Amino acid sequence: MRQKPDEKFKISPALWKGLALVGLTPSAVLRQARLPASLHVHDKSAVDTAQFFELWKAIETLSGNPAIGLDLARRLDTAVLPPSSLVAFYARDYRDGLGRMARFKQLCAPERVHVFEGAGEAVVTIEWLHATESDPYSLIDAAFASFVELGRRGTGTSIVPNRVDLVRPDDGGTAHEDYFGCEVRFAAEHNALVLDAKDLDRPFPGHNAELLDMLGPTLASALEEIQEDSSIGDQVKVLLKRALATGRPDFGDVARELGMSERTLQRRITDEGKNFRQLLTEARQDVVQRLLMDPAIEINEVAYLVGFEDSNSFYRAFRSWEGTTPSAWRQSRWGHD
Repeated sequence: MRQKPDEKFKISPALWKGLALVGLTPSAVLRQARLPASLHVHDKSAVDTAQFFELWKAIETLSGNPAIGLDLARRLDTAVLPPSSLVAFYARDYRDGLGRMARFKQLCAPERVHVFEGAGEAVVTIEWLHATESDPYSLIDAAFASFVELGRRGTGTSIVPNRVDLVRPDDGGTAHEDYFGCEVRFAAEHNALVLDAKDLDRPFPGHNAELLDMLGPTLASALEEIQEDSSIGDQVKVLLKRALATGRPDFGDVARELGMSERTLQRRITDEGKNFRQLLTEARQDVVQRLLMDPAIEINEVAYLVGFEDSNSFYRAFRSWEGTTPSAWRQSRWGHD
């Protein structure tokens, strides 16, 4: 089984076009995010999840608009969307469109959209597979608004969710309630868009079966290739990175997340020439490097966040990984001690 490429992905040109609609320039946003100034003009340029999050934080900062994510999604022309998103607008109905958008979003970024239907509602949540911090507020806003825009533009009716739950604190404004047209619960435990399941049955007048027949198999084939390329080690490390934020990862918990027994998971990891301890170390190294790239986080905090009992243990481990101290490593990258 081939190894999946690292988590880097290309930013959709639609985002750069969207910035102009809200009065921002790619160069200013990239400068604020401390990313390469030419990122928006090079087809082969890519970012990882942490860098993508920094990009959205920069958009929030420069716009000064708590609802900038909503504005971006609302103003963006459907025609500029990538095929993986555009195909959803030609679906049979809202349910079909939402399902296609959720399925093919994985082609653009290491992001999973989960849609759960039950008790007359459809709950939509988002998971960034390599994230080691909370999703930027504006990114969640833009994602949820894009799902609502799909329903409104696709059906030609004013789709109103049952409820929107947001982890972000209430900014005191009315932009979110005005846009979604429903109750918005701030400071919620999880981010969730809750739709009325009956709305998912609404047909899309622009349904184009020919286009779906043409694009569908191509997108499905590309998605299947990505999934086949994902080694069990890659999948384990994604789960370990998420678990590091809440405590020491447990092998049994990882096996349950992957839907297999501990014995099966152990065998598959061994078949790839690895062991659980190695994967945990690699996951820790990735998380540590990302945290050290943020000069606002103290080095002792980094040690705590990745599960070391004391800073001395962390320093010894880091020196064995990188051949230098955490502070020297940070200094060499950003000039911050």
